[in-house]
Amino acid sequence: MNSIIVVPGPTMSPNAQIRLAPGQTLRFGREPVGHPYGAFGGGPHTLRVPHAGVSRSAGEITATATYWSIGNFSRSATYVVENPEGAGEHIKIAPGRLDAPVPFEFARLVLPAGSELLTLDVWAPRHDYADRDAPGEPDGEPTVVPFPLDRSSRYFLVLTALCEPRLRGEPHAPLPTVEQVVERLKPSWPAANRAAVQWNIDYLAVKLRLKPGPDTVDPGPRLVGKKETLVSLALRFDLVREQDLAALPAAPTGTAR
Repeated sequence: MNSIIVVPGPTMSPNAQIRLAPGQTLRFGREPVGHPYGAFGGGPHTLRVPHAGVSRSAGEITATATYWSIGNFSRSATYVVENPEGAGEHIKIAPGRLDAPVPFEFARLVLPAGSELLTLDVWAPRHDYADRDAPGEPDGEPTVVPFPLDRSSRYFLVLTALCEPRLRGEPHAPLPTVEQVVERLKPSWPAANRAAVQWNIDYLAVKLRLKPGPDTVDPGPRLVGKKETLVSLALRFDLVREQDLAALPAAPTGTAR
């Protein structure tokens, strides 16, 4: 069963998707060494990246059951693996690093090549989950939820509206202003105004433990960049997901989504 799908860039060969089963590898580079028939011939798959700025043997992708790892064979170039659906999350793969695990379901591998940046996408769509109803679980107090959020609440709707631009595929998009959030939510929340939205943002900052509550003696330092911090936390820990966007009112015709 295939667990990893590699989508090469437009100049790479082959330019079709490469599917890897657990344990299989993909060597990539200007002249990668491997069997031309991939796993059918007993050796690794290969992906040719015909650019003078890429090492002959640049690296290797290895598939496991639900994720993949990467090895950087370059002597000088650092590779970057980005999460294109996140809030700018990325990991750096230093020269010579082997078997670095990649935690993103959708990832973009960025290879520096002279004055250019070459990219290829790697998907890890397979997910395994524990059976929550499995027998043998010990009795006792339930585990405390780290970020208790009510998805039917207005504060969650406000948080979703703040996260919307970055959840729609623009990881570095500027966050909406309070006024823009008000206009975005007006169709389903007619009483929305600047004060109400700002109150919900302040409440979220307390609820997610970014600042002390109003009953605390020490109010702590002023939280600068409150919206940015909230969105970063929400996207990093999947508190708001793409499917949550369905709760937002339909965007007006012609509005960027």
